[in-house]
Amino acid sequence: MYQSITFADGTAIAPDEMQIAPGKLFINGEWRDAQDGRTKPTINPATEEAITEIAQATEVDADAAIKAARKAFDDGPWPKMSGHERGRILTKVGDLILKHGDELAYRETIDMGKPIAFSHTVDVPLMADLFYYYGGIASQIEGKARHVSPPPTHTPNLTYTLREPLGVVAAITPFNFPMILSGTKIAPALAAGNTVIHKPASITPLTAIKLAQLLAEAGIPEGVFNLITGPGSKIGDVLVKHPGINKIAFTGSTDVGIGIIKNSADTLKKVTMELGGKSANMIFADADLDSAVTSAFFGIFYNKGEICTAGSRLLVERSVYEEVIEQLVRHVEQMSKGDPLDPTVIFGPLADKSQFEKISQYVQFGHEDGAKLRIGGRPFNPNGNGNSNKGFYYEPTIFTDAIYDMRIVQEEIFGPVLAVTPFDTEEEAINLANGTQFGLASGVHTRDIKKAHRVARAMKAGTCWINTYNLFDVSIPFGGYKASGFGRELGTEVMENYTHTKSVWVDLS
Repeated sequence: MYQSITFADGTAIAPDEMQIAPGKLFINGEWRDAQDGRTKPTINPATEEAITEIAQATEVDADAAIKAARKAFDDGPWPKMSGHERGRILTKVGDLILKHGDELAYRETIDMGKPIAFSHTVDVPLMADLFYYYGGIASQIEGKARHVSPPPTHTPNLTYTLREPLGVVAAITPFNFPMILSGTKIAPALAAGNTVIHKPASITPLTAIKLAQLLAEAGIPEGVFNLITGPGSKIGDVLVKHPGINKIAFTGSTDVGIGIIKNSADTLKKVTMELGGKSANMIFADADLDSAVTSAFFGIFYNKGEICTAGSRLLVERSVYEEVIEQLVRHVEQMSKGDPLDPTVIFGPLADKSQFEKISQYVQFGHEDGAKLRIGGRPFNPNGNGNSNKGFYYEPTIFTDAIYDMRIVQEEIFGPVLAVTPFDTEEEAINLANGTQFGLASGVHTRDIKKAHRVARAMKAGTCWINTYNLFDVSIPFGGYKASGFGRELGTEVMENYTHTKSVWVDLS
């Protein structure tokens, strides 16, 4: 364990001073054990050691959280507050996130394996920005006066619309970006006046627990925010089916998302789905190849490939195909891999054992289907000395000569495995890019601006990056096409997902 972690800007944190207490449930403003007292350890993927014990909620606990959130919405002050009042509290949450940023970054890294170089400088500031941004939006949720054609009686009317909160929102979030993907749901839901129940991924609950503490410290009223940790298959199912929940905001796999949609149908819940991806990133021969290769490298290997927008399919124009591959291999060879608490490391362990096993299986599929392994394709020892094989470390992996129907081309791997395919024409590249069930993100690299815009319009994906990849901002909407889901997160557009629109007619005669 590092005694201290010093970053390039001179800031430092001392992880040995950050003791992680056992995690409890947060229901109706109180910290409590699970109803049956059951706990389960959360595991550090770099060491395979238990970090602390986490309460495992039961159906009884989930029901208590729903009742608390329901009462807080129906009878409590939060929906009735002005947007200014809610905004002040959310802004304070943003301040507290930055104040406790070192601890949040440390928790994220030891729980998920994300290099602290990213959790400290990317995830913490972006989560704070989410609460600042939606704290500002809270006072701007407004309806409109409308001019209507006179009815047959020619009676004068005043017509206007109101934007009102939905009610109780269940936010079900994944393991790969525990902080950011919690904030993308919780901040706008609260800004709109809803109450929230947060169910984080069972393997990465530590930053969710800290966020609940910060929300309470900021002055969120009792029952407005509730946290339940535990098995998603059991607790998530309660949230999805319960008539007291008005909306499910979910990020996760497409298969799980389909199940949520089906199970929520009987209660006609509003649902938004940010689901899987198999994003295509294409490099044309006229691109700035150094820049394009760097973007492609981070597009797939950032966060160990455990990112839904990963540019896991790289399409390269044939005349520069080998040159691009050679540059990518050199990038991988020079990559700093190992202990995610080392601030010089940019590639750490996979999030848990099941991820490690899944990646191993897909590498085997790549071999079986005839792709050519260029680099990686095996676990690695971060110590490099043969003394320890602990940790879920897997080499960044590149397969070339990947063709349309291979499993590594068609199926989401959600890990550091890149499939590279050559193309000859723009039309072929577009057909290949759109040739999966997914449509979350895409990328195009070219110096020809007309071609860039033409290809961006042709992509059947919710985001297209031109001459870059994996850039995000709280003001820019994000979401998918096809099997990558529906609804948008971020930006002002997300508020449509957390409010009703009511029309009001007033007879002025």
